[in-house]
Amino acid sequence: MLTRTVCDSENIYIDGDEEVINLEKLYFEDYKVGEVFVSPGRTITETDIVLFSAFTGDWHELHTNVEYAAKTPFKERIAHGFLGLVVGSALIFRLGPHVMLPRSFIAFYGMDYVRFTNPIKIGDTIHCEVTIKDMAEKDAKRGIIEHENVIKNHNGDQMIIYGTKIIVGRKPEKDS
Repeated sequence: MLTRTVCDSENIYIDGDEEVINLEKLYFEDYKVGEVFVSPGRTITETDIVLFSAFTGDWHELHTNVEYAAKTPFKERIAHGFLGLVVGSALIFRLGPHVMLPRSFIAFYGMDYVRFTNPIKIGDTIHCEVTIKDMAEKDAKRGIIEHENVIKNHNGDQMIIYGTKIIVGRKPEKDS
């Protein structure tokens, strides 16, 4: 497994135990099935929940009422599932602007599945691990890259798992 982890904020990365490299991608052919990208973490706060509630209009008491939430199986307030999905998936872009979406990015092709497997709680630090699961040539100019994305907490517990596909440009013949 080829794992790539951010090392600092200057687009410099550690490639497993190997030398420090820049992960910027240009084309479909620059990716490899099995390649794994690991984002830096971010702590989910009460402010995140309040702002997400205000933005979406979802003020369900499970997220916003301490007394109500204490009587649920979770015993405390939890983040909205989609808050975790949005924040967690956005973390992967902290690896750099052209790592998960190469310069030849054409379109977000879709999300095939999403499962909220564990609740994200206030104070949880989450990160995203993205694995290149499959790659298919769409035509001579485009390819489809399939990702499996897993959002984990600071203990390494899986919180959310989802599959996405993107369409990206293929390397021009003259560059092959």
